[in-house]
Amino acid sequence: MLDREIIERADACMKKAAELCTRVLPPGNVTSHESKHVESAWAHALFKEGYKGIKLDLEGDIKFLRDKKSGYIRAGHPGFMGLFGRDSLITAWQLLDYDPMIARNTLSVLAEFQGLEVDEITGNEPGKILHEYYPEDTKPEYWGFKRDVAWLEKGTPVYFSVDSTPLFVIVLEEYYDRTGDKNFYDHLDDAKVLALDWIDKNKDKFLYYTKGKEGKGLVNQCWKDSESYNITGPSIAMVEVQGYAFAATQDKELKRDFDALFWMDDEQYYAFALDGKADQVEEVTSNPGHLLFTEIIDDKKKEKAVVKKLFSDELWTPYGIRTHSTESELFDPFSYHLGGVWPHDNWIIAQGLKQCGYKKEYQLVKDALYRAYNKLGCLPEYYSVVNNKIIRRGCYPQAWASGALLNFVLEDEKC
Repeated sequence: MLDREIIERADACMKKAAELCTRVLPPGNVTSHESKHVESAWAHALFKEGYKGIKLDLEGDIKFLRDKKSGYIRAGHPGFMGLFGRDSLITAWQLLDYDPMIARNTLSVLAEFQGLEVDEITGNEPGKILHEYYPEDTKPEYWGFKRDVAWLEKGTPVYFSVDSTPLFVIVLEEYYDRTGDKNFYDHLDDAKVLALDWIDKNKDKFLYYTKGKEGKGLVNQCWKDSESYNITGPSIAMVEVQGYAFAATQDKELKRDFDALFWMDDEQYYAFALDGKADQVEEVTSNPGHLLFTEIIDDKKKEKAVVKKLFSDELWTPYGIRTHSTESELFDPFSYHLGGVWPHDNWIIAQGLKQCGYKKEYQLVKDALYRAYNKLGCLPEYYSVVNNKIIRRGCYPQAWASGALLNFVLEDEKC
């Protein structure tokens, strides 16, 4: 019996060959028999060259990054081959329709390492979900990228992220909604309660994080965790984190206060963050797009304004939504977080667009990621877009990039 992957690869080669024939062969100048002959020859050539098709390529990325012992998805190759709270949870969410056991395994291992005590060296706090962890048996070729990080050791989890904990609750709820696995949901009830307690204890009107000191943890502890931007003050409230906190807790006071303090009237958009003095960081970024799935935005006019800004020339490209506005003095299309395009960022925004009924805009994001994949032959961690032309940057494979497009591919297969 033929292996399922061989059959799928052969099918992908036939489809690709048929697509090429439609594009290349002049209509009316070849007979149907000649066309089929060319199509079959091209399919055979593609198979010999190892062509797999988009789904098998993306599945291959996920299989490569999957931890063989614990079943979670490691964040990325070569420098992120460990368990990440944020990255692994978002990837698990993306892959619920592909394999819900990935989410179950990820939630289980994160609950196992959930914080129990205060430890400033690792950022540990009771109820907190880890940021990054490399088992003792992490291969030397993977650990080599991390061994010079002063605050990181093999076998010791670190907790320098503000959003892993609310995302843990969100993904647990998503897992239960999709699978109805009540036994597992009840099994993690204590972990969920501890996570909610951590959010409550660390929320002073908003959920802040305290910036890490150089050499003693990550300075920035949201998903945009590079040091390419510098917000004043030790405590920072990121815009998307408030959405995550609301989605996890349904805190009505948080929702009420959020709109009053984050909305920028001049921009008709939400501020990037509140700094240590609770002043707005008035930058236009992709981050407010994450709010759409969280239901923290009550005002329909403001919701529409957010969508309009996301698809304006400031942020939109043919290959997805930029992380940072082109009109900002900080903008750099080659920067990690100040202008690059991240597939997972676009995927999260797309979930909100779909949930809020913006079908056209949802399809635009979807098409943009397909377009990027077709241009690059893969979907890396992030890429730059200059003059509407894509330039590859970032790591590959990256779990939440491949997971984003695989989620779209699986959705299209259902249609």
